[in-house]
Amino acid sequence: MELFWNILIAIGTFFLMEAVAWSTHKYIMHGWLWSWHEDHHNHHPGFFEKNDYFAVVFATVAISLIIAGLKIPGFEFLLWMGVGVTGYGIFYFVFHDVIVHRRIKIRFVARSRYMKRMMRAHYIHHKVHTKRGAQAFGFLYAPKKFEKMKM
Repeated sequence: MELFWNILIAIGTFFLMEAVAWSTHKYIMHGWLWSWHEDHHNHHPGFFEKNDYFAVVFATVAISLIIAGLKIPGFEFLLWMGVGVTGYGIFYFVFHDVIVHRRIKIRFVARSRYMKRMMRAHYIHHKVHTKRGAQAFGFLYAPKKFEKMKM
């Protein structure tokens, strides 16, 4: 039964991370840390971006949760929260960096309505090259209005 609750914590954390990512993207990346995120919206030389610092921050959170869950008696649930954050990070990397931005070259054609909507929303988000005026801040969810919007 304990494993069931631990898996539930990991899955719940995974889904909660979309809300964390959305608000971080809208209010921090397009707010006071635009200096890290700006090169992601504009052409830049090289493979790496300052925006990649955010991956380091979220990875540090996940690693800290996992270590705390392993080391602090009675706080094992933190391990499973770290697993959920890590899972979200993997999905984010595959969707955002590999599939949408093609930072790693693969062959991918969106066939499902979900993937087409997500990719369209992200491309609409990137039409704005400034700190203000962007829309569609989610990474794994986009409202249905982006299904029909023109890019």
